[in-house]
Amino acid sequence: MRPSFGARPTKDGASFRLWAPSARRVDLLLERRHAMRRRDDGWYVADIAGLTPGSRYKFRIDDEIDVPDPASAFQPEDVFGPSEVIDHTAFNWRARDWRGRPWEQTVLIETHVGTFTAEGTYRAMIDRLDHLVETGITALELMPLADFAGRRGWGYDGVLWYAPDSAYGRPEDLKTLIDEAHLRGLMVFLDVVYNHFGPEGNYLGRYAPTFFTDAHTPWGSAIDYRVPQVRAFAVENALSWLTDYRFDGLRLDAANHIMALPGEQSMLHDLSVAAGELAKATGRHIHLVLENGDNRASLLDAAQNPPGGKYRAQWNDDYHHAWHVMLTGELAGYYADYQTPRLDLARALASGFVYQGEISEFWGKKPRGEPSGELPPTTFVNFLQNHDQIGNRPLGDRLESLASPQQIEAALAVTLLAPMVPMLFQGEEWGSKVPFPFFCDFQGGLAEAVRKGRRQEYAWAYEKYGDEVPDPLDPATPRSAVLDWTGRTSEQDARLAFVRDLLALRQEQIAPRLKGTTFGSAEAADNGLLTAHWRMGDGTALRLTANLSDREIAHSNDSAGTPIWGGVAGERIPPWSVIWRLGG
Repeated sequence: MRPSFGARPTKDGASFRLWAPSARRVDLLLERRHAMRRRDDGWYVADIAGLTPGSRYKFRIDDEIDVPDPASAFQPEDVFGPSEVIDHTAFNWRARDWRGRPWEQTVLIETHVGTFTAEGTYRAMIDRLDHLVETGITALELMPLADFAGRRGWGYDGVLWYAPDSAYGRPEDLKTLIDEAHLRGLMVFLDVVYNHFGPEGNYLGRYAPTFFTDAHTPWGSAIDYRVPQVRAFAVENALSWLTDYRFDGLRLDAANHIMALPGEQSMLHDLSVAAGELAKATGRHIHLVLENGDNRASLLDAAQNPPGGKYRAQWNDDYHHAWHVMLTGELAGYYADYQTPRLDLARALASGFVYQGEISEFWGKKPRGEPSGELPPTTFVNFLQNHDQIGNRPLGDRLESLASPQQIEAALAVTLLAPMVPMLFQGEEWGSKVPFPFFCDFQGGLAEAVRKGRRQEYAWAYEKYGDEVPDPLDPATPRSAVLDWTGRTSEQDARLAFVRDLLALRQEQIAPRLKGTTFGSAEAADNGLLTAHWRMGDGTALRLTANLSDREIAHSNDSAGTPIWGGVAGERIPPWSVIWRLGG
């Protein structure tokens, strides 16, 4: 697909394009002002000879307001400053032969660039890539990078989708990180947000109001993907990350808030088709993943390779919620839908989603989800922690502060060897207790609105903890979330060794058998006994026996299969023990 949006270097200079159907006049602001030519379809265009990459520019709308390029490739002075012309073809890639890795080999770790290292930059992450490889991680996932207002944030308030945020470095720094990851055999994924724009620094409504509908998401006006130019803006953005930066995959945030009319071919479909065409043309493995609270199994197909309208996988919140309730006893908010966590966990292991059409109290007392048992198990990304599930807690506290090491290691032993795709959150591999609270860098009234909203949402926490609840606008809050790479305890070193052993076993025994694997069955008993099995792609049975309770339990010895983790189940199984076997 030939890009429609943004500034592009040409043989003689640079070309500029802006879709501004509601503007009467648009001028390109360089060292001097250039009137742009309006076409009948609402596009304004200009070709400037002699212009070199690195030039900075803005657009002036109707002699009233100066705005950055909505498809800016880089904003060296944040979202309110000028855009910079970037020549993406100039970067000298070293891993030229990299084509990615099959989905079945994926072990993800979710990271936030600003807190992954003390420096908080793309280049600083390079020094930690060997640690990820040695741990058994095969895919580094970055939280959103689209330029957002301020120097600190999670990234979900991005307003300039094509520009990696300058707080972390320049575009070539991001490319160097990805290149170095590829040289080590690591895939790199990016979290992208196509359901809304952030509240500060978005000017599209001024000159292209048809970008938005009257409908609203929890974060602002919904984007109107019925408009061809709007749909192209998102699809081309996805292709830009996949081609200009060579990301191996994308995770689409809150896809259930991407609006589509019943019976309409959605933007999600078009994006998947476009990514699949890129994969075919280049011979690359490209993986697309959804977050979707609606649990729409019909959007998913891990076996569709390359993508052709479907998505490889979905983050399985149901799996997380079942474990969280079991390990903590918390039942507030969406956790109230998981009153029988062991049974819910068994359902997730046996067929993917817990909610496959059942009534959800939290989701409006209406049916949620679609049947998912016919999908491959690798359609589901399973995790015990992620940025949301930690950061949306008032204190940003991790599972390590809520459950015992024995419980967490049992949960890890199930999650990292089950035939779904596992994901860790940064530092989880060694049991980090560094919090990950919500933080942002808005100014003025918007900053106060964020503070007020948090105090209303977590009124009980402010009443209980008072000033211990971190202020999301305080620069100290993101500093508190920076990983400590040097201060690991002996217990944390032991946890890291434990995770490395599990992931080594996964790559040796599980990953090679995943292609063609199908769901089997799982059962949870009242005494805490959990059993499950799956039929692997080579015909082998993968079997799980676990005691997910604080008491030793009796169990008839089942000798089917060869033990690969945790020994052989005897007549009595110790608390929080996990046993895996292959065969039989």
